[in-house]
Amino acid sequence: MTADTQKISQLITEVRKQRGMTQADFAKRLGTSQSAVNRIESGKQNLSLEMLGRISDVLNRELLRLNQAGAVNFRVEGGQPLSGEITIKTSKNAAVALLAASLLNRGTTRLKKMPRIEEVNRLIEVLTSIGVQVRWLAGNDIEIKPPAKLKLEQMDENAARQTRSVLLFLGPLMHSFGSFTLPYAGGCNLGRRTIQPHLFALEEFGLSVTATRGRYHVNARRKTPGEVVLYEMGDTVTENALMAAAKTDGLTKIHMASANYMVQDLCFFLEQLGVKIEGIGTSRLSVQGKSHINKNVTFSPSEDPIEAMMFISLALTTNSAITIRRAPIDFLELELLKLQKMGARFELSKSYKSDNGQTNLVDIKMQKTDTLKALDEKIHPQPYPGLNIDNLPFFVPIAARAEGKTLIHDWVYENRAIYFTELNKLGANIELLDPHRLHIYGPTSWRAGDVFCPPALRPAVIVLIAMLAAEGTSTLRNIYSIARGYEDLADRLNSLGAKIEILRDI
Repeated sequence: MTADTQKISQLITEVRKQRGMTQADFAKRLGTSQSAVNRIESGKQNLSLEMLGRISDVLNRELLRLNQAGAVNFRVEGGQPLSGEITIKTSKNAAVALLAASLLNRGTTRLKKMPRIEEVNRLIEVLTSIGVQVRWLAGNDIEIKPPAKLKLEQMDENAARQTRSVLLFLGPLMHSFGSFTLPYAGGCNLGRRTIQPHLFALEEFGLSVTATRGRYHVNARRKTPGEVVLYEMGDTVTENALMAAAKTDGLTKIHMASANYMVQDLCFFLEQLGVKIEGIGTSRLSVQGKSHINKNVTFSPSEDPIEAMMFISLALTTNSAITIRRAPIDFLELELLKLQKMGARFELSKSYKSDNGQTNLVDIKMQKTDTLKALDEKIHPQPYPGLNIDNLPFFVPIAARAEGKTLIHDWVYENRAIYFTELNKLGANIELLDPHRLHIYGPTSWRAGDVFCPPALRPAVIVLIAMLAAEGTSTLRNIYSIARGYEDLADRLNSLGAKIEILRDI
């Protein structure tokens, strides 16, 4: 057995155990025998690239990276009747904020039921590269232990450039370094997304940033601002300001703060670290900082309202009866009201609490709805408590099914609305009025098609939803955008009766 073969076999064994699979479970999912799995994990089985690809798909982990990694595609047999129950997973946006916030704590942080998605994987790669000990535990918990000193000079810049969430390191790192650099942030391709609001907020805490040659050069001369007015009511801007205030001595009042779900989860986590926060869920936060935080904590981030909206959109677009468990209702009320006015039929259970003890959850029983009608007024997003910016795309396939003309106004991003027109390749009638506005004419007779995945998470998922509604065989190519934010999505959709096959280009 070569050294490389031994490393691969050990990695397969380790990841299989992390996923909570026995060898028998693994063999069944892989479509082989338990004895074959035993040979693989003992390094006694030759592995082809095709087999490594299959193993990677089953384990949801890239085991071998070639110079030109093969794309992962979905082959979709659409028009299948969908039914059953689905449970919402932990919020992606809360998860990435909490990974960044763990840098505030000198003690051990344990985050419960974290999503195994590419966005989380990239941030973990960044954290481990600078010396943080991060390990997955049973049940998708993550344990995070900081080193005595972070090694920023060893940062995995390739991983950092693949996620915009690396911007969330600005707030925590300013407490540990007088100066440092970060690579430019990446993530979804949604047009020019300025970081100026972050800089305006953090400069109130003594941070100054200059950008040259693909890097942010940061100098921190910490001060207590007293009051900070945010330039925009942005989620990540608010999170950076919160993390700056968390270890700043004295009282900081943050005005024009986002009250969105991921911001609230970050506040609940900071409170467990001993930071006192008043005004959670409002646009005005008062933060009593602690200059030294060293505490062993366990925190359960709440479920993802955006994922819940995705399954709501799936049910309505395919006219399916699906029950959606553990949906954060406070962040879906307006969306559900608008859908109700379009004719959507659903029932809500009594509310109950998420594992964080704070967030209100319900079960949503989506019913078959034979006819939907377009709303007379435009559908547009607003900061919470308005219609969530990330939920707006999920109205597009619903509106395509509705009778009449719908105006969608996606004013936040420069070019996200352009990606919505990809649904025209699947039979929709969408007219782009300008980079922000479009008319959708329904009802749509969906048809199968071959589409390259848009380079943005939510637009990519609505293409998949439309493919599931279209009879025939469709192909969605290079689904990395979806993998950034959704865990085991093909398997979960298949559990509802969908027929999605994962294909890997070798």
